[in-house]
Amino acid sequence: MFSDDVLERARAVLAAYDAAGLKLATAESCTGGLIAAALTEIAGSSSVVERGFVTYSNEAKTELLGVPSDLIGRVGAVSPEVAEAMAAGAVAHSRADAAVAVTGIAGPGGSTPGKPVGLVYFGVARRGGALRHERRIFEGDRSAVRRAAVMVALDLAAGAASQGDR
Repeated sequence: MFSDDVLERARAVLAAYDAAGLKLATAESCTGGLIAAALTEIAGSSSVVERGFVTYSNEAKTELLGVPSDLIGRVGAVSPEVAEAMAAGAVAHSRADAAVAVTGIAGPGGSTPGKPVGLVYFGVARRGGALRHERRIFEGDRSAVRRAAVMVALDLAAGAASQGDR
């Protein structure tokens, strides 16, 4: 189902969290659950993956993750603030120690001035730790943007395993 490079990164995430005794949650919009699916493609992932939130709509981001609707109205769903709020919400609404979140415009439509197709924001949160975000613009069609976003999210998730204390 997934390419070898995606599975290799997913295995690295699982190994890092397992070694640290941590649990991970995902909060996904434009990737539609692909990050959680890549992780759970690997046998034994249940020792690390606590849960995944697919919050494609703005309402789901608010209802499931607690992202303030006025924040979405003010800055838009595809923004660093919402990516961070999604990650923080995934930690707050789970038993996970860390979360990675993704929100973006996979295309082919949906772009707005200043927010082109391929724009993706990532949020990373550790329970009791600082929030951070990353911005990327990916080239290619919808599948290419989503695949690239999964790869970056897995890298960011792996990095979060070593941030801060448990």
